[in-house]
Amino acid sequence: MIGFIGIGIMGSRMARRLLDAGHELIVYNRTKSKTEPLIKKGALLAGSPKEVGSQADIVFTMLANPQAVDAVAYGDNGLLAGMKQDALWVDSSTISPTQSVKLADAAKREGIHFLDAPVAGSTGPAEKGELIFFVGGESRDLEKVRPLLNIMGKEIHHKGANGTGTAMKLVNNLMLGQTVAAFSEAVAFGESLGLDKAGVIKSLFAGPTAAPILHFKESKMMNEDFENADFKVNSIYKDMELASEEAYKHGFALPLSNTLKAMYGLCQQQGKGEYDFATIYDFLKKK
Repeated sequence: MIGFIGIGIMGSRMARRLLDAGHELIVYNRTKSKTEPLIKKGALLAGSPKEVGSQADIVFTMLANPQAVDAVAYGDNGLLAGMKQDALWVDSSTISPTQSVKLADAAKREGIHFLDAPVAGSTGPAEKGELIFFVGGESRDLEKVRPLLNIMGKEIHHKGANGTGTAMKLVNNLMLGQTVAAFSEAVAFGESLGLDKAGVIKSLFAGPTAAPILHFKESKMMNEDFENADFKVNSIYKDMELASEEAYKHGFALPLSNTLKAMYGLCQQQGKGEYDFATIYDFLKKK
């Protein structure tokens, strides 16, 4: 039996792939209604994280923020209170390396194995099984879960000990936030010079500077439709804040990222926290 906790934008798609591949699944989500599509497809519904842990040999968590991970992990009804000896917990949430190491240590004290395995990719790759997993933890634990990761993803990058998977995810999302913002500023600048937006985007895509993620944002920028989010402003702001905090602990400056983080923060203040983070284009363009 496989457990899955966190049936949100990403978790619902990842869990569905496991279910469609024929695996028995028990799921839990704080908002019960989000589990209904999976229940209709045959998944079992748990009443608490502890119940998931008591029935599953491998448990995945895909949660929105560090506080949600701690809330699921600890307490009388928490995951760690219910998991079996030698069971495996795979956390795909985006949290800090420091927190991942603490969770791994807490799991070890209970005789539980732990991998931090956050992902690169949004809703489209999650639906298609094309996520990239950044994994921190023991090789033998990774080999145990590798067949399941291969159902949900196209690549697995084992970065080292616990905490290195989440470290790589922060590095990845730091560049993600910068890339979309730089593209948005370039397009908005082109428009301010009287250039046609579609033409600017086409020419940028023809050159050497356009990253693959930008092609996924083209329609949102062309239509200025940011309310239907693949990845929210709240999420990129949270990830960049985690990177900033971790950089401070290691004595590393992030001058570009900290400036950009403040811009995403201003988008939040404008009431756009639930919008797609490509709304930074609307923030930057000349009104």
